[in-house]
Amino acid sequence: MDTQLITALLTDICTGTDLPEPRRDPIRVWSLSGVERLTFPDNTTAIYKFASPPFTTEDQVLHAAAAAGIPVPAVIGAIVRDDLLGMVIEDLGEPVRDATEQDGIIAAIALHQATPAVDLPELDAEALTVLPVLAREHLNRLRDKGRWTVGTDDIAAMLEALATGAAKRAEGATIAPWGWVHSEFHPTSLHISADGWCLLDFARAFTGPGLLDLVSWHGTVDDADPGRVRRFIEAYVAAGGHPDALNERGGLTPQAWALGWHRVWAVEWFMEQALRWINDPSQDGVYIDVVRRHLRTAVHLLEP
Repeated sequence: MDTQLITALLTDICTGTDLPEPRRDPIRVWSLSGVERLTFPDNTTAIYKFASPPFTTEDQVLHAAAAAGIPVPAVIGAIVRDDLLGMVIEDLGEPVRDATEQDGIIAAIALHQATPAVDLPELDAEALTVLPVLAREHLNRLRDKGRWTVGTDDIAAMLEALATGAAKRAEGATIAPWGWVHSEFHPTSLHISADGWCLLDFARAFTGPGLLDLVSWHGTVDDADPGRVRRFIEAYVAAGGHPDALNERGGLTPQAWALGWHRVWAVEWFMEQALRWINDPSQDGVYIDVVRRHLRTAVHLLEP
């Protein structure tokens, strides 16, 4: 990313919001986005986030989430210029503790009960059905570039199987809970303060099956655990989440359906990163390993 543009965006945001020039302290920076803490001369602070595509609409999503009553950091100012988002938001400070499963359930219920935003992309049954097809197209383009050509026939075969069975297994996508999906719904995205909780990192939010948030909570590093997810869904329903979360869909249990489709969604995203957003052949081995692991899980759970 263009460091001069990142600085210029911050300067223009501060000028437009009558903020003085701050001190900048990096918190986390990677190839597509970064987060800094800003400290102003009076020792007040804010957070500066900058991001390149596909993360350049987070300010709009945060405004929509706030309007829907979802606790999120306030947007102080934001500018998109030359495909780069600069955004200054409220600094929530350090959390008082890590988020627990019960915190996640409370936040998920509030998120899924909020009025859906009208401008978010939608992941319904038709869009789910297309995911393995898109991933297969990503693979073909990678191979056309001389990448992912060795030892990936199993990936192609699993994508073909998933594409063949996708329409049947995608049925029931709009069964409640349906609406806001955070998509990065992990304990690290839930900030716990003395005053309550706030959800962070809304850059990839969409409208879709809320079950995808519930299976996202425990991450994708460890093997999928349908029993653990089932208990989480049951606790969500017992706490006031929509009872239809326990309904079968696509001929599968809700935990198998959601875990399987979440892995397919992640695979398509990882492959698009490898092809388009990151586009770094030196990282292909890492991406291939992750995609293969998630595809094996998806095929096992979705039974295409």
